[in-house]
Amino acid sequence: MNELPFAKMQGVGNDFVVLAEETVVSFSLPDLARRLCQRRFAIGADGLLVVGRGSLHAVRMRMFNPDGSEDMCGNGLRCVAKWAVLHGIAAGPRFWVETIDGDKQVELLSDGMVRVELGKPRFEPKQVPVLAEKAPAMDVPVELSHGTVRLTSLSTGSTHSVLFTDQLPGDEVFLRDSPMIENHPLFPQRTSVLWTVVESPSRLRMRIWERGVGETLACGTGACAAAVAAQLHGLAGESVEVYSAGGVLRVQWRAGEPVYLTGAAELVYQGYYLLEEVKA
Repeated sequence: MNELPFAKMQGVGNDFVVLAEETVVSFSLPDLARRLCQRRFAIGADGLLVVGRGSLHAVRMRMFNPDGSEDMCGNGLRCVAKWAVLHGIAAGPRFWVETIDGDKQVELLSDGMVRVELGKPRFEPKQVPVLAEKAPAMDVPVELSHGTVRLTSLSTGSTHSVLFTDQLPGDEVFLRDSPMIENHPLFPQRTSVLWTVVESPSRLRMRIWERGVGETLACGTGACAAAVAAQLHGLAGESVEVYSAGGVLRVQWRAGEPVYLTGAAELVYQGYYLLEEVKA
């Protein structure tokens, strides 16, 4: 029986299992994500974060969805920033983290919030990716079994599609349409689906379906994608508060510049998970 030390962290309701890289060198990380992220049967989480030392910087992050797919995660990055300081890997309060989407600068603010720079949004269809004819891919018609929806698709480190609506959908529409959009042929690597209501030029509200996860209470890269898409449509300004079921995130973006994400990140608890076998 192997005792695997872990931490449980959350950022506005996006929850993660966090592991030190040196404790899992003999494991298949996709298998580990599928196992540990199961709610009710294991620790349960929206994703697995594996933290180690980078080749160029003090900290490296890898993130895996509950289905085992590797991805980028804005809220996960904010949790990793706080975890790295708590464990003495980074001196803080400002440092770089290596990710699957490149090196990202993070900063622990004096009020306890964590601010991260996620790079410039990507609009070229091949970079999103989405099978669209022009960039940015705005109001792209997507045929579903019962009708057509129009999406604005972009990447903020992960593929997102924003669906602007007058009100957030109820369960019947949300649970029917979201997985259909996620797995639509227009998206070679699938897409997260962000149902978004513009309440004012400085305030958005979302209901979130993440690719490889399902419904989540928050999504950092998704909040950034919704804020950028709203600005592209002339619906929002350069600084936006994005509300979801888990809380509020602040997104700042000016065209041609990186997008910044700020919000809370908390250590919930630490413990040991008992593993019966190691999968190499």
